[in-house]
Amino acid sequence: MLTLVVFLLCTASSVSASAKGGAAGPRLNNNQLYKFSYSTEVLVDRDRGSREGSAGYRISSDVDVSLVWRDPSSKDDQLIRLAISNVRIEPASHRPEKKNVLRGSTAESVLGKTKLAALTKPFLVHLRNGKAKGFYSYWAEPATIKNLKRGLASLLQVQLNTGKVIENDVSGRCTVEYKAVKGQVTRTKILDTCKTAETGFTTHSQVLGVTRKSSSVTVFTLEDGFIRLAVAEEMHSLAVNARRTVAAKVVSRQTLTLTGTEAGPLEAAGKDVPGVVKSIDAKLAAVGIVAEKVKTQCKGCPSLFEHWQAQQKQLEPETLSKAVAPRSFLALIQSIRKSSKDEILKVLKSASKKSLPQVVDAVTSSQTAASLDAMLDFLNFTDAKGLVLQERFLYACGFASHPNERMLQALVDISKGKIGSPDIKESVVIIMGALVHKLCQNGGCNLPTVVQVKKMILDGPGSTQVESEVQMYLLALKNSLLPEAIPIFTKYAESEVGAYNTIALTALQRYDVKLMTDEVKRTVNRVYHQNRRIYEKNVRAAAADVILSSNPSYIEIKNLLLSIGNLPHEMNKYMLSKIQDIIRFQLPASKVIRQAMKDTISHNYDRFAKVGSSSAFSGFMAQSADVTSTYSLDILYSGSGILRRSNMNIYGAGKGATLHGLQVAIEAQGLESLIAATPDEGEKDLDSFAGMSALLFDVQLRPVTFFKGYSDLMSKMFSMTGEPMNVVKGLILLTDHSEVIQLQSGLKASAEFQGGLAIDISGGMEISLWYRESKTSVNNRGALVVTGNVTVDMDFMRTGMEVSFETEASLDFITTVQFSEYPFLVCIQMDKTTFPFSEHLTKYDSLPSGKNVVSRKSKKQLVPGSEFPLHQENSNMCKRVFDSSW
Repeated sequence: MLTLVVFLLCTASSVSASAKGGAAGPRLNNNQLYKFSYSTEVLVDRDRGSREGSAGYRISSDVDVSLVWRDPSSKDDQLIRLAISNVRIEPASHRPEKKNVLRGSTAESVLGKTKLAALTKPFLVHLRNGKAKGFYSYWAEPATIKNLKRGLASLLQVQLNTGKVIENDVSGRCTVEYKAVKGQVTRTKILDTCKTAETGFTTHSQVLGVTRKSSSVTVFTLEDGFIRLAVAEEMHSLAVNARRTVAAKVVSRQTLTLTGTEAGPLEAAGKDVPGVVKSIDAKLAAVGIVAEKVKTQCKGCPSLFEHWQAQQKQLEPETLSKAVAPRSFLALIQSIRKSSKDEILKVLKSASKKSLPQVVDAVTSSQTAASLDAMLDFLNFTDAKGLVLQERFLYACGFASHPNERMLQALVDISKGKIGSPDIKESVVIIMGALVHKLCQNGGCNLPTVVQVKKMILDGPGSTQVESEVQMYLLALKNSLLPEAIPIFTKYAESEVGAYNTIALTALQRYDVKLMTDEVKRTVNRVYHQNRRIYEKNVRAAAADVILSSNPSYIEIKNLLLSIGNLPHEMNKYMLSKIQDIIRFQLPASKVIRQAMKDTISHNYDRFAKVGSSSAFSGFMAQSADVTSTYSLDILYSGSGILRRSNMNIYGAGKGATLHGLQVAIEAQGLESLIAATPDEGEKDLDSFAGMSALLFDVQLRPVTFFKGYSDLMSKMFSMTGEPMNVVKGLILLTDHSEVIQLQSGLKASAEFQGGLAIDISGGMEISLWYRESKTSVNNRGALVVTGNVTVDMDFMRTGMEVSFETEASLDFITTVQFSEYPFLVCIQMDKTTFPFSEHLTKYDSLPSGKNVVSRKSKKQLVPGSEFPLHQENSNMCKRVFDSSW
């Protein structure tokens, strides 16, 4: 309503000004030729600039402007003619001769004779009240040349009174704000409102995403109501949120200066603009002032197959912990996105057995129609032997940066068909939940396929009695984070099946605290306090985590504190450690916990002096101005000293958002019979089991089972090699931002920011009855490469820059337990090895002739390794463990 009122007021003031004889926009005099000097330049550089100067170029020329026709009934309705001449092209910033790609060049040698002739051919602009209502040029002209002319024409748009309007110019349809003050008008274009035909995509996660800041301001200096000087500056800055030094900036400037006037051509006769245009040149056409797409062809670029042949050695499994792997992965994605289905299939069919899984990662991560079609043709889901490739495809879908409805529909079709492996059947449904979440985040919750899948997974748990299928649907709902699933999780939190309890409770912990209703909180408290039935320790621990992370009340905290002392030995120690960790790390619940601890009944020596080996600890992995990374380690043992639950989490926080980067949970149960120990309360009838569950970048993956059942346990124990079992291995596209930036000058920039991660997560569990010792390990190996590339490619010259950083790291989490005595000895280690870190900056200018100039700059360093600090009690215990081992 407010916008409508402002619009009507502006319209009224315009009409009033015209009625009184005041000009709404610049007016040209008949029989007069206006001579201008014009320049447009584009610069590409780091956001904060660099010593060697910006990449880029400047196009300068003379421009003659004259009136062709004016509507007799309105002086502000004008058809004007513009003619560009004396074109020069030069570097936008000072460059040494050796680094000047334009040295010895002329406008004709750079543009070519045909394009230069087209650029200097006159064109017409229809201005009404200072706004461009028509742009007349020749359809046969190259798109780049028409766009440059549109950039000049757009610079002539100006209104002489203050107000906010919607205008069409070369950038698209944009909201523009004018401020007029004594001979000067400032035009500010609100770039976020511009609507163009070319749209891009970006990673939805704020932590992993890219932030763009843009501005466009034009200042007109007027004399006698006509433009004496127009200076426009447009700036677009893009930065990776996780590391803002990986940033690029493109600046576009235009300057139009009146140098003089002289006698010009007479005004043409005619009734209207189309008739006058036709009388001047029948080939002139209204081609529109909004920029048209420019298709650039890469001359001499390798085909996808040639690119793959050059890169395949860098994507062998042995190199997945090296930075060369994700860098090759990102380059391959760029090549795949420009390729057809047949070209992609050719690479898939020619890849070696060792490199093929990495190719599947790259093809799926490309997220084009051709790449998805190629994968669906290549994979045979009826063949159980293809499990590795099928799961890599599914995980890549789950990590997709900008999935569409068609990708989800493809998974629906797969789930309805015959699937050879039950593990793949589970993964398909689990990953569908992740895609539903991402599509809903992007406003696609009401898409037909999304609605269909939502119904399927919401109805799923109640539609089957098969335990594995119920778990599958619950994990899919956990990934979807649908608010409608909260009542389902609330129901299964009180189930008689421990696996259901754990999935439901860990899923509730992922929801926004605002969605935790009183009913949900009552249910979770009933589980923890065992008001209706006895639960396993790990279930009660999961319930405690939900309570403590859901804005707990004073009464809830007091009841938790009062329970300590009445729990099984190790549960007592775990809860104490959890409470102390929240206070020490100043987590949100710490304030109310401090209040409750003022009561000596709930906080006293008897409760807070409980012994045991279970623990909970949180700490900082890294802190910077851009992102803060934290870790937490929660370990719960059975009374006999065997691991019950181990949970490692890594979070990243930045830009007001949090990303659950990694969760690796190892669970074991029913192992007391191995050492003739007595099971804890509620755990007497549990089958022997050990397994691992992983959540990676907010996507829950299919859990992995080490062994299930006593016979399986025995066979695994006698065949144990000590080698960890792989949980996740592959290449992930973390950051994915692509956009076309249409500059007001008519030039066009493209921005591509991508982050690739090569990851290898494995875990294992060893039990030695002879030494009465158990060891669990989680090994994380990875390499990360993030690149940002901004290019202005106008087919006659290409200029741009790439900024990037890369690193290789490993993180090991090892827990050693000696249960030959009680309290048993437990040592937890979390080690980070020394790792390399490097940043790179590349700037380039090139001409179609093949002449190019490239400058590179790098900075490398080694970051020393360390053992992450845990509580002092753990340090003392580790010393005893290693001393006894020695």
